[in-house]
This record gives sequence, structure tokens and C-alpha cells, in this order.
Amino acid sequence: MSGAEILGLVIKSSYLVAATLFLLGLQRMASPRTARSGIQWAGVGMVLATLVTFFIPGLQNIALMVVAVALGTVLAWVSGRKVAITDMPQMVALYNGLGGGSAAAIGAVELLRWSAAGAAPGMVVPVLAVLGALIGSVALSGSIIAWAKLDGRMDKRYGFPGMQLFNAAVFLAAVVLGGMVVHSLGVPLVVAFFIAALALGVLMTLPIGGADMPVVISLYNALTGLAVAFEGYVLGNEALIIAGTMVGAAGMLLTRLMAKAMNRSIRSVLFSNFGGGGEAAEIAGSQKPIEAADVAAMMAYAERVVIVPGYGMAVAQAQHKIWELSQRLMDRGVKVKFAIHPVAGRMPGHMNVLLAEAGVPYDLIADMDDINPEFRNTDVSLVIGANDVVNPVAKTDPASPIYGMPILDVVESKNTIVIKRGKGRGFAGIENALFYADNTRMLYGDGAEMANALVSELKALDGGH
Repeated sequence: MSGAEILGLVIKSSYLVAATLFLLGLQRMASPRTARSGIQWAGVGMVLATLVTFFIPGLQNIALMVVAVALGTVLAWVSGRKVAITDMPQMVALYNGLGGGSAAAIGAVELLRWSAAGAAPGMVVPVLAVLGALIGSVALSGSIIAWAKLDGRMDKRYGFPGMQLFNAAVFLAAVVLGGMVVHSLGVPLVVAFFIAALALGVLMTLPIGGADMPVVISLYNALTGLAVAFEGYVLGNEALIIAGTMVGAAGMLLTRLMAKAMNRSIRSVLFSNFGGGGEAAEIAGSQKPIEAADVAAMMAYAERVVIVPGYGMAVAQAQHKIWELSQRLMDRGVKVKFAIHPVAGRMPGHMNVLLAEAGVPYDLIADMDDINPEFRNTDVSLVIGANDVVNPVAKTDPASPIYGMPILDVVESKNTIVIKRGKGRGFAGIENALFYADNTRMLYGDGAEMANALVSELKALDGGH
């Protein structure tokens, strides 16, 4: 074998090893116990694929590639260490958008190169380049809008009369322009195509309400994977094809699971007003406050306690104190569990990450389907920071924007305590009937401060120990 043949074999073998590491890493991410090592395995695969790429014969602009890799690595390392856990959904949305943007950029470079040359390699490759560019552009601009909503820089929902028809027209224009680019390459057509594709991502995301954001993030993750796979085919890069396909498949599966957990279809997420801030029927009654000492006594002498965390717990950084509270209860013989709704927080798995960070054992964390039958036998449910995912109007009020979304049946508990900073509404922008229920009491205050107060009161009950 010649030297070039040996080098080609090494490159392809390295891509195979990298793809295997991607696959094994993804498989290990399926369990909280092995997720950290799964991320590390996939990271090693990505490093290997990146390094091997530099040895491809005829590669140009190597200096620019080194600068880009170094700059990206430094920025990711600094931002990853500085970003608070509460801002993790925004960071995920941005990074996902950058992946889609990278795929779109590959398509743009190839299309412009073919336009300058006046010819493209056949028909299949340009079609895949256009598809990847379209999907990647939508993922980029859509993810930026999702980031702005999650970060509070934009209203959770925005629309105007006839917006769906307008969006359909923009989508049709992007498809037509894409077809024209494939048929007759030209710089003006390529530019017009990308403008339409980027506009489509913005317009698709603007009307989507806050309650649907976890599904949207997951969907754009899947789109980014598909775009990367298409552009990998355009470049003839096996690593991109395999990695993109796996990300796309995993993202689409997760999107389906998230939508199912909310009793929604992908179509309804993209083209209806769920979570858009509508009004449910008027709720009778009033919110009834309670003091930390009374809550501590109620929980100390309970047999079963279920803790329901939400985004408010992340904001307050109260997970460590909540776990300390749980440990003290368990030392008294109280059976404690944590209940996690599939879309609790602002992205899939948000609450699981928080609890794992605090050291909560995985066997104490129950998902919605497993814990719901247990609420009726639960003495005290402690809700900290959760809102829409425990709102019973999702089952009782057809006029509510969240009607039909499966919820945690906290309202069936014998007693419910809600730790809440004030009387504000949840991310979906609607009132929560749970807060007005006869068996619900409101412990007003910062999540971490109230959790600390409960721990102190339990210490007092234990004689200061």
C-alpha cells in the first residue's frame, strides 16, 4: 500500500473509532449514573475526529481552522464554567443554534463555490447542501429566539393576525428559492435563499409560548443533527454523517417523548397557541399563608413526603438545602421522594441535573407516571418553584391554554406546601388553581431561605442536633 492509501485508511479507521465513541457515549447518557462518563467518551470521540481531520490530503486554511478551534475551545470553557445552572437552558439553546449555523455555513460555502465555478457535482449533493442549509438556518435563528425568550429578553409569545399563513408563504418561498439554487446556481439566489431560511426560523419560534420551550429546544437539537448529517454527505465526511444522524435521531425521539409527556403533537407545538399566556376560568378562594415552623412540624411527623422541584428552585439555588432537609426527614423515619415532571424547568432533564448536583440518590427520584398514583397516600407534598406542571386546571378547565397537559397530581395530597416568592404566575402566564386549594398552604419567601428555615426548625424539633 502507498503512503496515501495508508493515511486514508488511518483517517477512516479513526472516524470509525470516533463514531463508536459517539454511539457508546450517547448510550451511557441514557442513565444518570453513567451520563458523566458518556459525555466524556463522546468528547474524546470529538477530539479524535477533529484531530484526524487536519491530516486530510489537500486541506486548506489550516491556520484559520486552528484559530477557530482554539477560540471556540476557550470561549466554551469560560462560558461553561461561568454560566449559572439557571441559565443552562439558554446556553443549550445558543450552542444548539451554533451547531445549526455551522451546518448552514458549510452549505453556504459550497453553494457559493459552485456558483463561482458555474457548476455543481451532480444533483444529489446540491440538493443535500440546500436541505442542510435550510434546516441549519432555521435551527440557528429559531434557537436565538428561544434563547431570547428563555433569558427574558423577549416576550414569551408574539404573533399577529394571519401569521400562520405568512409563515407558510415564507416557507414556500424558502423551498422555491432552494430549488432555484439547485437548478441554476447564482450568488443572488443563494443570498435570497438564506434570508428566507433565517426568517423562517424566527417566524416559527416567535408565536410559541413559554410552556412549549423544552419541546422547541429538543426539536431544534434534532434539526441541527439532521443539518450536520446532510452537510457531512456534501463534504464526504463520515464522522459528520454518523454524528449528525445520531444527534438527529436522538433529538427527534426526545422531542416525541417530550410532546407525548405534554399530551401534544409536534404540529400543535409549532402551529397553535399552547402556553401563550391565555386566561383560564376564574379561580375561587384565596391563597392561605403558613409559617416555616408549622411546615417543619407537619413534615417531621408525616409518614410520606414528596418534594416537587421546579425552575424556581434553580433560581434560588436551593437544591442543596432541600436535600439537607430531606436527609433530616429521612433520619426521622419519614419516607421522602422527589417527583419530576418531564418538562419541569426550561429544558429536558433540568431538574435531574440540579438534584444530581446536590447529591440526591437516583432511587429517590420518581418520574410523573410512577409518582402520580402515590400522591393520594402522601401526607405532605412540598412544591418549590414548580408552577404550570402542578396546575390542576390542565385537567379541569378546557378554556385553559394548558388544558390536556399531563401534570403531577399534587392536589391529591393530604397536605400541600408551596414555597413561592410571591403571587406571580408561572412561565405559561396563567393562574395556578393548586395555590387556592383547601389543602394547600403558601410558604412565601426565597426558596433557599425558606429551605434553610425549615432545616433550622427541624433542628429545633430534634433538640438542636
